[in-house]
Amino acid sequence: MHSISPRFIEKLRFNENGLIPAIAQDWLDATVLMMAWMSRESINKTIKTGEAHYWSRSRNEIWHKGETSGHTQILRDIRYDCDADVILLSVQQTGDIACHTGERSCFFEQPGNKSEGFSHKIQPPSDACSDLSKVIDQRRSKPVLGSYTNKLLEGGDNQILKKIGEESAEFVMACKDNDTKEIANEAADLIFHIQVALSNHRVSWREVLEVLAKRRGAPRRS
Repeated sequence: MHSISPRFIEKLRFNENGLIPAIAQDWLDATVLMMAWMSRESINKTIKTGEAHYWSRSRNEIWHKGETSGHTQILRDIRYDCDADVILLSVQQTGDIACHTGERSCFFEQPGNKSEGFSHKIQPPSDACSDLSKVIDQRRSKPVLGSYTNKLLEGGDNQILKKIGEESAEFVMACKDNDTKEIANEAADLIFHIQVALSNHRVSWREVLEVLAKRRGAPRRS
């Protein structure tokens, strides 16, 4: 994480109670994890400690996220919106649990989704590739009759790697033809088959994102 100066706090617009809403977002796949309130002091503590601190309106005190549960949020970055009245925290969620219900995100409800007793929670939205990897992993653990993904997984490396070779060649040809629509389509096909290979070898898409994140800002190759 780059160094964050607390001077930006003076630009923020707090409400009449000296609070500002803060949204916590996963630093890798952009999943919205939770919303809470922050005060000037809690923002300062967050910057100083590197872990998210919020303001508890019910207890009227600063709340160190994960202090009792162990599900702390390691700060990666802070941004604020164009009106300076909402904060966005980019965090690394310890234990991958942000909600007090034990879910990854507090945002698991949809209008019309009958999750009585929290028995039918839906996964919070993330980026398209991360969502795709979840579906592929679900197919691996719970096969679906007639699923193309399951057909590939049943064929193992021979079937999957053959398709990656074919899709790679098609992507190359689309680029050679400078067909932007086909380039996008073939890139999507290639990414899908690569993700099937990753799932087959029990390598998560998140591990790939972590590698890319580490490379960001790394010394340039000669």
